[in-house]
Amino acid sequence: MRSYSELREIALRRKGGEAALAALMPDPPLSANELSGLADDRWLSAMAKCIFQAGFSWSVIEAKWPGFEEAFEGFDPARVARYGEVDLDRLLADARIVRNGAKVNAVLRNARMLVDLAAAHGTAARFFAQWPADDQVGLMQVMAKTGGHLGGNTGQRVLRMMGRDTFVLSGDVVLRLIAEGVVAQVPKSQKDMAAVQAAFNDWAAQSGESLNNISRTLALSIGASPEDIF
Repeated sequence: MRSYSELREIALRRKGGEAALAALMPDPPLSANELSGLADDRWLSAMAKCIFQAGFSWSVIEAKWPGFEEAFEGFDPARVARYGEVDLDRLLADARIVRNGAKVNAVLRNARMLVDLAAAHGTAARFFAQWPADDQVGLMQVMAKTGGHLGGNTGQRVLRMMGRDTFVLSGDVVLRLIAEGVVAQVPKSQKDMAAVQAAFNDWAAQSGESLNNISRTLALSIGASPEDIF
């Protein structure tokens, strides 16, 4: 496995230098205090948006998003967690949203997850903010097991969208991890995910860079498909 500085040099050559590479970096992550201060309804909104964008046109979901906010009554977790059959029928008949029953039910499940996290930690935001920075894989596993449709890249995109320092295992990032011998294929097993976490922790320790920047640099060192610029 090459050092982060070696991989960054590859990205610099491919993208045309420091200024060009810097322009492609994601927004800086929020501090733990900033993350703790986010409202839980924004977490549910971000989860819903990433779920509905998966396998669909992102631009269409973005254009319809004000309607989603209205239909889900601002994504207040406590309110959405109480939705029953009448609310489900209402949502599945609401032209303001994409009427996908499985995804609507996933939003309801995530609302219940956030309510439970808030009961245990004061707010769900505090739970996400306090999770150890060097164990993103563990956080992803909790989200996938407890939430709805938050496995794979969807959960990672939620974390990135909300400002938590996060790697995203997009296609190009995975290609770089394979090229460096971290994994032999798309990581799915616990063993492979542990190897991915260890590699990112190592690169972070070497460089002092955020996981956001390391993830993006890996993608830009080998390719740059649209999903890798998230």
